[in-house]
Amino acid sequence: MTDAAAGRPSVVLIDDHALFRSGVRAELADRVEVLGEAEDVDGAVRLVLARAPEVVLLDVHLPGGGGVAVVEQVLAQRPQQAFLALTVSDAPEDVIALVRAGARGYVEKTIQPAALVDAIVQVRAGEPVFGPRLAGFVLAAFSGTQAAAPADPEVDQLTPREREVLQLIARGYRYKQIAQRLGISPRTVESHTSAVLRKLQLTSRHELSRWATRRGLD
Repeated sequence: MTDAAAGRPSVVLIDDHALFRSGVRAELADRVEVLGEAEDVDGAVRLVLARAPEVVLLDVHLPGGGGVAVVEQVLAQRPQQAFLALTVSDAPEDVIALVRAGARGYVEKTIQPAALVDAIVQVRAGEPVFGPRLAGFVLAAFSGTQAAAPADPEVDQLTPREREVLQLIARGYRYKQIAQRLGISPRTVESHTSAVLRKLQLTSRHELSRWATRRGLD
């Protein structure tokens, strides 16, 4: 019996950070079949067409043209291919561009492994997958309206990467674990944490975690 027949989805990982790819592979090893990895547009297109995975996990920003280029080039030759964007960017323009190109789902790299597997399964079945905030961008774009501005000015002052670090701290991850998940160094995680503490006028990780939990950011 094949992995697909047994229910284990086949995927390829497209991301230009080798450390992040290895982390995803390790997290999903028992639940999906990883057919291969690529780090740029040309390599991604060749890999997907050669291995024909059920789902392609890809980042938005890639050398050689970005995730949109991968989706467009692959769908031109393999129109049934399913794509799930897995990225640090929650910018509306990135979400909308991938969806218009043909991606079925868009999730952030802070997603938990079990939730990521669920998203892969749903995308494989042809169902769209978006977090509540990202879904709002998509609905607004395709209904001809603009998405509402973030309601919390304190959160809005943080960069996307700072929000990612904040969420992972709130979930109890240590610096090394956060670094592995985001494909950055522990020192960079510390730098982002310091910036968040300064902007929010907090003094410790414990205060930061409680602050994030109260706002539902965990």
